[in-house]
Amino acid sequence: MPRYSRQQLKDHFAEARQFLNRTILALILIAIFTGTTITRLVYLQVIENPHYTTLSDDNRVKITPITPTRGLIYDRNGVILAENLPSYRLEIIPEQAGNMDALLEQLATLVEINDDHIKRFQKALKRKRSFQATPLRFLLSDEEVARIAAIQHRLPGVRITADLTRHYPLGSPLAHVVGYMSRIDERDLKRVDNTNYSASTHIGKTGIEKHYEDVLHGQVGLQQVETNAQGRVMRILNKTPPVPGKNLHLTLDTNLQKLAEELFNSERGSLVAIDPNNGEILAMVSTPGFDPNAFVNGISHVDYNKLREDPAQPLYNRTLLGRYPPGSIIKPFIGLVGLQSRVTNEHHELFCPGYYLLEGEERKFRDWKKTGHGIVDLDQAIAQSCDVYFYDLALNLGIDRIAPFLFNFGFGQLTGIDMPVENAGLLPSREWKRATRGQAWYPGETLNTGIGQGFLLSTPLQLASATATLAMRGKRVQPHLLRHIEQEPVSPESSYLLPGVSDVSRHHWDYIIKSMEHVVSHHQGTAKYIHTDQYDIAGKTGTAQVFGIKQEEKYEAEKIVKRLHDHALFIGFAPVRKPRIAVAVIVENGGSGGRVASPIVGQLIKRYMQDSSS
Repeated sequence: MPRYSRQQLKDHFAEARQFLNRTILALILIAIFTGTTITRLVYLQVIENPHYTTLSDDNRVKITPITPTRGLIYDRNGVILAENLPSYRLEIIPEQAGNMDALLEQLATLVEINDDHIKRFQKALKRKRSFQATPLRFLLSDEEVARIAAIQHRLPGVRITADLTRHYPLGSPLAHVVGYMSRIDERDLKRVDNTNYSASTHIGKTGIEKHYEDVLHGQVGLQQVETNAQGRVMRILNKTPPVPGKNLHLTLDTNLQKLAEELFNSERGSLVAIDPNNGEILAMVSTPGFDPNAFVNGISHVDYNKLREDPAQPLYNRTLLGRYPPGSIIKPFIGLVGLQSRVTNEHHELFCPGYYLLEGEERKFRDWKKTGHGIVDLDQAIAQSCDVYFYDLALNLGIDRIAPFLFNFGFGQLTGIDMPVENAGLLPSREWKRATRGQAWYPGETLNTGIGQGFLLSTPLQLASATATLAMRGKRVQPHLLRHIEQEPVSPESSYLLPGVSDVSRHHWDYIIKSMEHVVSHHQGTAKYIHTDQYDIAGKTGTAQVFGIKQEEKYEAEKIVKRLHDHALFIGFAPVRKPRIAVAVIVENGGSGGRVASPIVGQLIKRYMQDSSS
């Protein structure tokens, strides 16, 4: 019997139908996927073309800023005070450098590299890409450049680039006035337009550099560059050049500035010389100074700490921030208000026994001259600087007449000079003491104010401005350092006029100024050492106490440390009839205003008169 297989016969028709169905399904799926792809491509290439073109350009085309050239600073005679010098800097491209530590060790054998350089370099590395050059050292000398150039083929990733760096050729004498630039920090970024400073690494930190930053900086430029996928620049597509900063011309006379610093002979103090006719600052010195060039590309922590910890405080701008008792140089102003208020007159005389007593009190207000001046009138009291006369005059005037009158000369208020910071000093009054100390005003405090002691404090700039107002018989002009900006119209002198002292008679002005002449020209004048027959000088000496002395004690300078010696002050102007220069000087712990401070002013005026007449 035959044996039959259990396997069924194939159904070819069914298999063909199944294959056809699968083929149709596959075709449908392919059609769907193809249609979706085409639709997506149409959407991306046509509808979304502008958007993705922009994204593509953003990846391919970069806009990079170009640093503008900073404006220069000149004095009134065209002497350059701040310039841009070409310099060399050492840069490293990290991706080409290989072993960075080994490279730095090798470079240290060629150029000076300290810990501060390394720290700044490592900090900068974190902000840049590996193919971008990162600066390691600035201001390379020609010798250092030559050492690196000789073996540069053995220094992978190392390159020397040329740049411009700020330089102050006169250094210390103008450090507090011109100021300095330094690297931008986070505080600077909060006060500037980030777009305009996108290519800048430095900014004005102090002085004129800071106050006129907007003028000196200029406007950033832009360039479009094409980059590859890694961000490397392939070519420049378009370029908008930067607008350079404008040059400044200051009112300063460099010769006077340098002479003034030399005349201090390493003493601490400040001097301000001003043209009383227009408010132009001719010299403005704070000593000791410092080298501003050390700050431009980063001062080391060691050097900065030395400056900060120096007892002489070279970083402190005494001219604008220092507050000192004006001492006896306040006496011409007190005499003027006494005359104008008719509390005293030209013929009123007072006996000076060497001290003054308030009625009902035992405390003696001492005169600087222990034996007294005898019988003196106002003219003699100014020429000989008699304290007792002004104790009495101040008491009869009262603080309520003294304070408003001194305010009209600028005491107790900002001068408005074109500098970043300034101190207003302190002009005490009955209202001030009640508001700040919750106490009443006492007669003894009025006596101290009458000789420039007690609460009364002023800056050297305020003293110079008040002296200029006195010289011009009440005409008050705002002190300023800017003479003009290049490519801009010069500001009219009338724009610097301030409310002056207009309620004083001509006769009283003449009397006080004549008394100030006697300070210099009379044989008993406290500044007789600077008298000259070539021109008339009017002035007033001052000596301000640093600390109080008890009734039974005697001031002996030779037994007191230098920092507790009296301050020496002097104000003066010349020529008396047509003033061209007014000066205020303070020598910290200098002692006698007549012997120490007045010769400085005398020599400065002499130089100015010689230079201006030649």
